[in-house]
Amino acid sequence: MNSKVGIVVPTLGKRPEYLEQCLNSISDAGHNGNSVFVVLVAPSGFEASKYLAEGKVNLSIQDNGLGLADAINAGFSAMPNNIEYINWLGDDDMLSPDSINITSAYLDKESRSVMVFGGCDYIDGAGNIVWKNSSGYHAVPLMRFGPNLVPQPGALFRRSSFWEVGGLDTEYAWAFDLDLFIKLSKIGKLSYLNATLSRFRWHPASLSVEYRRKSVTEASAVRVSQLPAIIRPISALWEYPVREATLIAGNRVTSMAKKKAKKD
Repeated sequence: MNSKVGIVVPTLGKRPEYLEQCLNSISDAGHNGNSVFVVLVAPSGFEASKYLAEGKVNLSIQDNGLGLADAINAGFSAMPNNIEYINWLGDDDMLSPDSINITSAYLDKESRSVMVFGGCDYIDGAGNIVWKNSSGYHAVPLMRFGPNLVPQPGALFRRSSFWEVGGLDTEYAWAFDLDLFIKLSKIGKLSYLNATLSRFRWHPASLSVEYRRKSVTEASAVRVSQLPAIIRPISALWEYPVREATLIAGNRVTSMAKKKAKKD
């Protein structure tokens, strides 16, 4: 396969209907000749033969059980050398049609950009849109001192840049994407595209929802760790209100999702 884009899909194999939608969306995101190399990272015993035979997955490797960041790193390491642009996609999330065509074309022409991202629709378990994240470029400077509004699903970054900053930090269970984005912003440009590139499924089983307070606390630790040493002692002045505001915003999205589910 002559691909330059690689996507890692980590899965526990517990949501086959969502996984099917996820894999189909990757195909739709990179049609028109932009084939995508898909690596599935799953626990021992997971049967991937169906997806391999259908061509929806190019490689399946075993999850060593050392955490999500480690699984994603392993997936990137297993990709062929010709892969230039990479990202991961949760098995319950989806890419928008043509999104890989759009993001890979942008990185092809913008050599200063190490990563490109766009908007993201938040959907409930049934696929209904609950909220739209179209935060724009201001999300890049904001993530150093406030909530992370840079959508990870749908983004694309250079593989060389990913390994230049050390890959995903396996010390983090939830906020490793924020840690990565801040590190990437220090070596190049994070570019915003005014286009909806993905759909993030907001439901109770989603890691970032089920463990919201832990995730928000960890994101705070990431931001503080990336601050200049002289500023860290006073970071509590803004970190506490940022954490609480982020939790409130997340609770509102959860409430909207529940109301949407009741209507349907």
